[in-house]
Amino acid sequence: MGTGSSRCVGRCGAEVPNVNLEPVHELSFPMYVVKVRDFLAMSGPPEAHCQIRQRLHAWQPGMFVIFVSHQWLGHVHPDPAGEQMQVLRDALGGLINGSLQIEVDLISALRQQDVRTFTAETRQCVADGFIFLDWFAIPQVTVRVEGVNEDVRSKAAAAVQSIPAYVEMCNLFIALVPELVHTATGQSCNYTSWLARGWCRAELWCHLLSNKADTSVIVVHSATEAEFMFPLDWQDSTIAAGAFTVEADREVVMKLGQVALDSKIESLSTSGPNLDLYRFYLACRPRMLGQEPIAWDLYNFLRCFRFGTFQHAVHDRHNMNGLLCALFSEDVQMLRLLLQHRADVNFRIRGLTSLGYFDSQTLLMAAVKSNQGVLVMKTLLDLRADPDLIGDRGENAAYLARSPLHVKMLLEARADLHAVGGPGFGLTPLNGVASHADTETVLAMLEAQCDPNPPLAGFGFSPLHGAVLFARRNRHAQQSAELLVKQRADVNCRAEPKGRCYLLCRAAGVHCAMMGFSASSMMMRYFASLPGITPLGMSALIGDLSLTKLLLESSAELIANDRGDTPEDLAKTMRHEALLPSLVPTFST
Repeated sequence: MGTGSSRCVGRCGAEVPNVNLEPVHELSFPMYVVKVRDFLAMSGPPEAHCQIRQRLHAWQPGMFVIFVSHQWLGHVHPDPAGEQMQVLRDALGGLINGSLQIEVDLISALRQQDVRTFTAETRQCVADGFIFLDWFAIPQVTVRVEGVNEDVRSKAAAAVQSIPAYVEMCNLFIALVPELVHTATGQSCNYTSWLARGWCRAELWCHLLSNKADTSVIVVHSATEAEFMFPLDWQDSTIAAGAFTVEADREVVMKLGQVALDSKIESLSTSGPNLDLYRFYLACRPRMLGQEPIAWDLYNFLRCFRFGTFQHAVHDRHNMNGLLCALFSEDVQMLRLLLQHRADVNFRIRGLTSLGYFDSQTLLMAAVKSNQGVLVMKTLLDLRADPDLIGDRGENAAYLARSPLHVKMLLEARADLHAVGGPGFGLTPLNGVASHADTETVLAMLEAQCDPNPPLAGFGFSPLHGAVLFARRNRHAQQSAELLVKQRADVNCRAEPKGRCYLLCRAAGVHCAMMGFSASSMMMRYFASLPGITPLGMSALIGDLSLTKLLLESSAELIANDRGDTPEDLAKTMRHEALLPSLVPTFST
């Protein structure tokens, strides 16, 4: 990959097109924004563009702008009751005064990695900044349906087409995803449903693949909970597979995604310090765009991925080495060639935490985490990848499995699907699968005789706990929880952290007692609440209404954790008001 007229060519003659650095997201309509201070003074449902014009400002260089991406809660109005906007106002107020901390995602926090901060300088920028929200900014915007806003001469259509340019011009990206209910469909609207929407994915991609210095994403779950997005969340959410109300939008938006990705690759190709990112995006490009993998010939593999010699590609053990380039490219022949020339099939990853692949995880673990297919898995296992190696938090390949195919192939390789994790998390493979994979994979693990009620160790929570805890980022959590309950998972199992994990939870409990539970960070509250918590308590903690109802219908009891917090207490503290009617105890006379 390079500049000029050169092209990289695969074995099948497929070309990786050259791209350029010139911006291609056109601004067809001015970008209108609202002052943060004006927004904080508003109340109730947001007013439309035509109603708020006197408080709109046209974007000017030097403005600090916050792009707010959200899912509509109605067909003709984005937030009929003003619920989303109230969460946003409260969250922005907390960001400005410091009471709301933007924390790392739960997966990274459990590994004590990827520590980031929201500085006092950024807080001041937010206070003095502006907000881009489609309902404010776009005239006569309506929900996307066939035949609406299709006239490219209309102001609304021009503004909609300019959304990728608006994203690029913003300094901060907020995904506003509180647990709420769509007024027309009755369906839950939250982080997973937002991630499923094609246009939301397009906004996200245009931000993450821009050449801005800061491309982090702030996910606002509630007025008291905000976190930085986990990288695999967006990598698993390709535009090609997104849900579009208007099917014709898919092709248009996919082209925007391709432009953004190619521009990113080209930018990284000219910057030496970003070689790992350049290799990663180049390798993942076909998958991200929903295209067939490129079969690289050796010359172009070495040239395009910037390896000086074949031996360099074989023996490099740093970060995005030759093996990972071949694996993420899904290039089985290149992967086999490297391994046959003594590349280490049990190579352990280093330096890719920012992409969602943690230090000490193996090549096989990267294959299952990225949901590789049968040929890649077979190649690794045939060439003696060890499926029972564990990472530094006790996880093995089975713990990270993402499909029934992975379970089948690991079984055939005689992998241990029942082991309690090592010195780290102390969780079984079924716990990992229930937390992060789809329901079919959970079923495959259960059919392999994995115990839905295993002995508790490490963090000491069950597979049902795991399905609930990570429900915000796993759209299969509801179905997986239903399956586990049918398989007699204990709905009233109380978590029992052990060893160092218990000490961590006790330290968090002391911190919350001293600082106040509500004033403590989200992660401190999670760890402090863990000892003795049931799956229902966990559901109240994260604010999942559907899971709360499922567990109650499955005879879950209103059991307090070791701190004495009932599910109702946890829902109140975390401000998940929608759950409270279901969690108030009833007494018969």
